[in-house]
Amino acid sequence: MEMSKKINYDPHSKKSVIEFAKNLEGKTLLEVCDPSILEHSYSGKGNFGQVLEKFYFGYEPNSKSEADFSKIGMELKSSPLKKLKNNEYRSKERLVLNIINYVNVVNQNFENSDFFKKNASILLIFYLHESGYDILDYLIKLVDEWSFPSTDLEIIRQDWETIKNKIADGKAHELSEGDTFYLGACTKGANASSTRKQPFSDIPAKQRAYSFKQGYVNHIIASIANQSTETYGKLIPSSEAARKQTIEEIVLSRFKPFYNKTDEKIVKLLSITINNKAKNYFANLTKAILGIQLDKEIEEFDKAEIIVKTVRLKENNLPKEDISFPNFKYEEVVNEEWDDSEFKNILEHKFLFVFFQFENEKLVLKKVKFWNMPYADIQEAKKVWDYTKVIVGQGQIVKEIKTDESGKEIRSTNFPNKKFSSVSHVRPHAKDALDTYPLPTPDKFTGANEYTKHCFWLNNTYVRDEIYLK
Repeated sequence: MEMSKKINYDPHSKKSVIEFAKNLEGKTLLEVCDPSILEHSYSGKGNFGQVLEKFYFGYEPNSKSEADFSKIGMELKSSPLKKLKNNEYRSKERLVLNIINYVNVVNQNFENSDFFKKNASILLIFYLHESGYDILDYLIKLVDEWSFPSTDLEIIRQDWETIKNKIADGKAHELSEGDTFYLGACTKGANASSTRKQPFSDIPAKQRAYSFKQGYVNHIIASIANQSTETYGKLIPSSEAARKQTIEEIVLSRFKPFYNKTDEKIVKLLSITINNKAKNYFANLTKAILGIQLDKEIEEFDKAEIIVKTVRLKENNLPKEDISFPNFKYEEVVNEEWDDSEFKNILEHKFLFVFFQFENEKLVLKKVKFWNMPYADIQEAKKVWDYTKVIVGQGQIVKEIKTDESGKEIRSTNFPNKKFSSVSHVRPHAKDALDTYPLPTPDKFTGANEYTKHCFWLNNTYVRDEIYLK
């Protein structure tokens, strides 16, 4: 660690470093640093962390493979918080760790890996991000040392192995955050063309870094802030249990005894009372099958940001409906890049699909499957997103308006439909035609400045062929 000024702590003492860091709580960088901080020239996404390193801890920012405080084996990480309406704090984003060296990692085991050596002990500094504020005026809220809880460590070890094995298979270019549970491999680079060589393929792979998923960071924040964890139920009670079975194996083993049983029969067998007309009926049934109390969230799912989708299949295996995602805002789509887009972010999650099939008008549990979208299909979904961005940006949403026999107007649009892509399409997702979002460019056909809310959908044929039947 190259020092850039006289420091006021002992870099050989963990206690000294932590005590010095704790002085930041409740203050801003401008309040605690020398006035020369005003002359900083750091810009870009990681600039808060770089300013913190240089002007508070007194060392030059670097990208060395060893931990920042190498004498005590402790890494420094800063990360933004957002404040919710109930005044609780949540992570604003994932926590990005060190760059994945594709060439080196395939020859490492977990204990001697660059990842573990660098991140086994982390000094975490969380600051409140407020738009319009200068980084020197962000208020620092939480400071503490953090290391892997033993049960989480087993899951993170499995995640690390998953990433390593994909690279060893010559598929570093196909890495996705949906491959893993807590530890992700997120894209990291100045732009989309930042690539690195991979050892077992000639295809350049996007530069990626290890990262803790945003859901996992929220649990770190809660543990540092001593917030109650009573709202969560656990699938995995101990590190010993995590060594015996993965999250995936535990979930599948709990569902299997209920295969080929109706939802009514499952409710009876579990001796629970749940309202089958309620919107959260299937979510509650899933919790009950997994042994989680209905008033609690599933801790492991929350940490891994697993999206649970219950699908009802017709007797011919075709899902009764396409699968919808949250509405997109037209103004956001045209200003996003694909790598930072909300649609790609959702598609790179890990999903748990719970399939029920209609048999004599009753719903029968057929299959449960963890899934994340394969690389080639994400590229196909990108075409749908690209086309949507173009037509919204050019104001070419409405293609024609016809009037039906009752005099009602029927609009047809240029949004990509099911014929456009085998994976995904765009169509309305609104209460009614008056439930709208503003347009960045007025629609040329109608002159409208706002348009009915739409979202991206997964085609039901894709769900059948690529998820259920595979």
